[in-house]
Amino acid sequence: MASHSRRRPLRERRTALVSAVAVAAMGVLLSLVMVLRPDSEPNAVRAAAEPTAGNKPSAPRTAPEQKAKPSPKPKPKPKPSKASPTPTATTPSERPSPTSAPPSSPRPASGTAPLAGRIQPQVAYKGVATHYDAADGDGACLYGPSPDLMVAAMNHTDYETSKACGAYILVRAANGASVTVRITNECPLPCAPGQLDLSKEAFAKLAGLSAGRIPVTWSLLSPSTSDTVSIRYKTGSSQHWCGIQALDHRNPLARLEVRTGSGWTRLTRTEYNYFLSPDGTGCGGPLRLTDIYGEQLTVDGITVRPDAVQRTRVQFARH
Repeated sequence: MASHSRRRPLRERRTALVSAVAVAAMGVLLSLVMVLRPDSEPNAVRAAAEPTAGNKPSAPRTAPEQKAKPSPKPKPKPKPSKASPTPTATTPSERPSPTSAPPSSPRPASGTAPLAGRIQPQVAYKGVATHYDAADGDGACLYGPSPDLMVAAMNHTDYETSKACGAYILVRAANGASVTVRITNECPLPCAPGQLDLSKEAFAKLAGLSAGRIPVTWSLLSPSTSDTVSIRYKTGSSQHWCGIQALDHRNPLARLEVRTGSGWTRLTRTEYNYFLSPDGTGCGGPLRLTDIYGEQLTVDGITVRPDAVQRTRVQFARH
């Protein structure tokens, strides 16, 4: 009986059940209303859809664009040969100057100096001038002491295995000053193409020595002279081996040949400015000298006398 009295009346239980169902139904109804409202999106869903300042969505990917093919590079124009620099106030294209010269213009008329090397007449070259202590004016060309110190060393490239030896060069500075020098030496690398290393005495005609390095233009000369060409045989020369050198020539020398039984034989020029006959061919016999303009001088009566300067009676024409 005590246990039966604790049970809740049937009506009370029904009332509680109805209340619970009603509350649940109300909750479902409110949920439906919230879902149907356009601005009722749950905060969690909206937070995932809206970008934040630190997490912006990336732009939609599209198909990668095809890169345009680069157009072919124009073929470089052929450079003029080393034997034919172009007549321009700048260094020719095959001889880049330290001052970035503009492109070269057409070549000079053929035949002007058919045997010239890199240094052509009637052409102005651009470069720089530096200075050195020339002492007595002797140098790689092995001419010996110079009667004056208006001498210069040609850069290694334009020295061209002593082909520049003896050339007379007119050098002009940007301030209008000028000086004429004779090439008696070589300026080794890193002296750049177009560069001249002047004696201090010659450099002082253009600028103060403190300048050290100045831009210049220079050109080949064919000066007036009262000297005639001289010949010297090298130390150790004999009828079996000899080295022959020409001195005091007005124009740069292109060839030196010796007479043989079959005609004229051209000797090889060394970088120390002697023409060698390694087997003695032609030593002590007639010689033929040719300048860069193609003029030829024949010299006879020169004997093998090592280290003796033997003067001739001939000289190249002025150009």
